[in-house]
This record gives sequence, C-alpha cells and structure tokens, in this order.
Amino acid sequence: MKGNRLVYTLLGVVALVFTVLLILCESESPTTEKSMTALHGSDTLKSEFSAPDSLFGFPVDSFDFYQSEINRNEFLADILLAHDVEYQTIDRIAKESKETFDVRYLRHGKKYTVVKSKDSLATPLYFIYEPNAIDFVVYELKDSLRIYKDAREVEIRTREAAGIIRSSLFEALQDQEVSPALAMELANVYAWTIDFYRIQKNDFFKVVFEERYVDDEFVGVGAVKTALFHHGGADFYAFKFDNTTGEDFFDEEGNSLRKAFLKSPLKFGRLTSGYTMKRFHPVQKRWKAHLGTDYAAPKGTPILAVGDGVVSEAKFSRYNGNYVKIRHNSTYTTQYLHMSKIASGMTPGKAVKQGEVIGYVGSTGLATGPHVCFRFWKNGKQVNHRTEPMPPSKPVDPNMMDEFMKQMEVAKKQLDDIETILPEQPVMQEGKATA
Repeated sequence: MKGNRLVYTLLGVVALVFTVLLILCESESPTTEKSMTALHGSDTLKSEFSAPDSLFGFPVDSFDFYQSEINRNEFLADILLAHDVEYQTIDRIAKESKETFDVRYLRHGKKYTVVKSKDSLATPLYFIYEPNAIDFVVYELKDSLRIYKDAREVEIRTREAAGIIRSSLFEALQDQEVSPALAMELANVYAWTIDFYRIQKNDFFKVVFEERYVDDEFVGVGAVKTALFHHGGADFYAFKFDNTTGEDFFDEEGNSLRKAFLKSPLKFGRLTSGYTMKRFHPVQKRWKAHLGTDYAAPKGTPILAVGDGVVSEAKFSRYNGNYVKIRHNSTYTTQYLHMSKIASGMTPGKAVKQGEVIGYVGSTGLATGPHVCFRFWKNGKQVNHRTEPMPPSKPVDPNMMDEFMKQMEVAKKQLDDIETILPEQPVMQEGKATA
C-alpha cells in the first residue's frame, strides 16, 4: 500500500510539473510572436491604423508602418540602421536636413514612423518624425532624398468655461477640466491690465476660447476669442477685434487692453519683494532701499522684455549678476537682474520686441535664490512700476467703432450668459450671519 501511494504521489507531481510547463509555454508564445511583429511592423501595427484610409498621406493598404518613440540617447542612425537603411543614406539626411528640420533636434519621447514597402523585401521608404501632435517631417529614403514638412488637419472647436479662484488660476481651470495652458493664454490677453501675481481669492473668470483636435483627439488650447476677468471688485472685459492693423483685444468701450509695458517680466511666478525705501537685505544683513521688484521662479524660467526698446547693457557685474538693461524711449528704461544666462543675441544696440525672451531666471550676483529683480526708470528716476500709470495703446479706429460695437455686444451677451457659481455670500438668519 505504501508503495502504491508513493507511485501515485510521483505520478501526481509529474502531472503537475507537466501542466505548469504547458501553461508557461502557452503564455510565452504570444509574447514572442508579438515582439517580432512589432519589430517588423506588420499585423499589430496595421490593426492600429485600420480606421483611417491613409497615414501621413500614405495609403494604409499600400505600405507597412513601424511606429515607436525615440529613446533616451537614441539618434537617427540608431533608428534607421535597425531598419536596414544604409549609413551613407543616413549621413546624407543629416547633412541635407538642416534647412528643413535638423535631425540633431530629434527629441527623446517624440513619435516616429518608418514606412516600408509592402512586399517581401520590406524596403524602408520614408522616415517620419513628429515634433508635436500636429506637425510632422517626412524624410524620403530614396535616391532623391526629399525632405519636407506637413501637418495633420486640425479641427477647431469653440468652448466656454468659467471658474472662481480658490487658490490659483491653474487649479480653477483644472476644476473645470480645462487645460492649464489656457492660463497662459489669459495671461497674454491681460498682461497689460491684470497683475497675475496679485490675483485674489474669489476673483472669477469667464472665457470663450478655441480647442484644437486631431482625429477627434485633443491636442491643445487655441486662441481666446473673448473673456471676462473679475479682479479686485472690477470687471475686465476683453473682446478680440481686427482694428485694420491686425487682431487685438479691447474693452467694452473700444480701448486697447495693450499698454506700453507688460505688468511683469515673467508670465507666472511669485512676487517676493516689492519696491520699498527700507528693506532688510537677505545677503548683506542690513536695512537699505530696494528700488525694484523681485519675482521668484524656477531657474531657467524665461524673462521677457516688458516693452519694445533697444538693449543698452547686457553683461555681468558683481552685485547684479548677469543682467540686461533696455531703453524703451526718452522717458522709460527697465533692467532685469540675476539671470542664470543672458539670451543669445542680447548685445548693446539690439532692438527687442515686447514679450521677447531676453534671459533666464537665475541667482547670479548678490542673490539667495533664483529670481529676477526688475527695475523701472521714468525720466531717469527709479519708480515703482506696479503703481505707475502706464500709457495706453491706440483704441479702436473711429471709422470702425460701429462694427466693433456690434460684434462686442454679441460677444458680451455670450459671456454674460455663461453660468458660474459666484463666491458664497453670508446668509442672514435670526439676526446672525452664517456662511
């Protein structure tokens, strides 16, 4: 009996081992087949493209496609050599692509596609690089070696949104399931009228804007069409209108929202120290005047020229670090201190435009952390730019005012009709205020 039990036990163990091995073999075979399929870009990838008739303008039924993303430290040669493209062809692409799209700028994480002939040779015919969700660059791998840019068809959809500032504009947009990129667009619209470093709790906004879609997939925020920003107890309307010289934003009376200077040299950041005649210096450990405004931001954040002008200084000094000084006209001059580096081309005599990047946030010179110290001169005297009344830009052309008013009234009604939950007001109950 004991012998029989031993035999049965051994048979059971053998059966169990055989079953486990069978399961492992079955589970491994699809993985191996799939990896080979992905390597050669056939059935698996073709099923992914079964919906459209063409991809990048190439008929799906006439070619095989291999798609992937560029790995870290992977170069064009690494990609194409794996697809049997001759090194001489790769070298020619590198040399001849510079005017269209230099292959040295291929970036990690970006998508690419290799298009091959649909036959037993599987000849690589095209390499396609996607720098973003819309644009793509085609490198023809034939003898002609043609290189050209193209773009997917973009669908523009108009959307409305509204929100209340509880902690930040970014968070308010996220609460409405709107891309935070819209905050940058609103900052551009209101750059001359609202200081986004001083947004207050319970400020609110309404906005009509565009969203961009490719093949029904959201790819980014488009232009703002009209907006209302309630800030500091006042309503700031923005209506886009073509004022003969191009589209710009105007208030409900036709006054331009664009002023001579931006409110800040950074789009977003944190105001850490204002203009004052007495401040305890964090490095020198003594009280002294601070005739500028400090905006803290991560190192490398772009610093913008607040107005058109000409660079008068761009250099390094012991206390200011790397800095740029701009003369805007006979009245106004601005200066930007403690840059990590000065933007390329910023030399004395260089003409700059409002909003142009002139350098990057750093902590060079006498600074404890990354920030830009922004200084503002009027008639040779440093003043507080945050309290200085800024000269306005041109209003709507009088000859076009009737057309503007018609468009404005329609847009204003659309904004006013957008529902938003206003800040809660105290409710009086039995002589007491309750929130």
